[in-house]
Amino acid sequence: MTFKELGLIQPIIKALDLKGYKNPTPIQEQSIPILLRGKDLLGVAQTGTGKTAAFALPIVQHIYNQPKSKGHRRIKALIVTPTRELAIQINDNFTAYAKFTNLRNTVIFGGVKQGAQTNELRKGIDILVATPGRLLDLMNQGYISLNDIQHFVLDEADHMLDMGFIHDIKKLLAKLPHKRQSLFFSATMPPTIVSLSQKILGDFEKVSIKPKQATAERVEQGVYFVTKRNKIKLLIHILETGDADSVLVFSRTKHGADKIVRLLARADIKAAAIHGNKSQNARQRALKHFKQGETRVLVATDIAARGIDVSDLSLVINYDLPNVSETYVHRIGRTGRASASGVALSFCMMDERPYLKDIQKLINQKIPVVKEHPFVDDGTEEPPKELQQKKQGQSRSRKPDRRKRPYPKKKNNRNNRNHPKS
Repeated sequence: MTFKELGLIQPIIKALDLKGYKNPTPIQEQSIPILLRGKDLLGVAQTGTGKTAAFALPIVQHIYNQPKSKGHRRIKALIVTPTRELAIQINDNFTAYAKFTNLRNTVIFGGVKQGAQTNELRKGIDILVATPGRLLDLMNQGYISLNDIQHFVLDEADHMLDMGFIHDIKKLLAKLPHKRQSLFFSATMPPTIVSLSQKILGDFEKVSIKPKQATAERVEQGVYFVTKRNKIKLLIHILETGDADSVLVFSRTKHGADKIVRLLARADIKAAAIHGNKSQNARQRALKHFKQGETRVLVATDIAARGIDVSDLSLVINYDLPNVSETYVHRIGRTGRASASGVALSFCMMDERPYLKDIQKLINQKIPVVKEHPFVDDGTEEPPKELQQKKQGQSRSRKPDRRKRPYPKKKNNRNNRNHPKS
């Protein structure tokens, strides 16, 4: 099957040739004909399989084929996504796909001043990619109207429809025209989210590309059992003895990401961190240097799991195992993208083993344990004190109350000469 056989027009075929796209992936092959017919769609496929092109190409074609209206351009397609990095990535793809059309697209997100974004909106655009917060903000200020939306895409729908975003999505849905094409795409789709999607989508079709396993098939996985104090030693050992040109390290917390960068610097390993406390400019700068090979190691929290697309990213390391199993799939999906192969390694402490069990249950496979390494957890390290106390049925020791008097308070009675009524 070729892109031309899917019914795509010549300007798009020309852009795809320039991008080096030869043949459509399974999610593209099945989704594009459905979307070209104007149907709603719920699409589920692994990360790195070309979901963005699956929804972007039909949207570009639909809008390009419409009669050209005179006057100010109105937004005809809205793509909403959870993270800034992913929004920028999707917008870049739209720019590439629409290169030989006259369509205009832009991206808006928080964390930066809105001036440049509102200037682009004033010029008039056809396709808007946005994160929910900045989108609602600019709508309230009157910069954006959704009255002319014909295509609405919810990317990473499983994350967008969880309790963190559902209220924003409901506000957006209330502003969208009833007659529209709606598309939900994601790499994972729990049953509860599918049920919610069915209430929002209209007469839709579902495309689910189910691989043999939940994680990317070309990703070689491994897990190290290691103590907390040895995690950084193991990371440095892997970085110093391995030959990976680019390494993405995942930390559970922002503070933890910064700490890893500092400890790597002491070992003369150049690294940068991206997380929610970093400014958008700092995040983009760190990501740019990582993509260009100026920085070998990028340490990130899960904001990056759904927004980093780095060519030939050969190694992903879960410094901290995620406590949400689906997050593991998105994390390691940063490597082994398209036809490339990759490696995903995870560090697992004693108290993280329940997370590992849940992950293996989700992906329906046992992750091989690397039994021989310099910092293997042989079970000799004592568990944290709070776990010991819980196990022994003891309560935590309380700190002395410094407000307590060092001597007993004297009774107030009439025999006391200092009593006010004596």
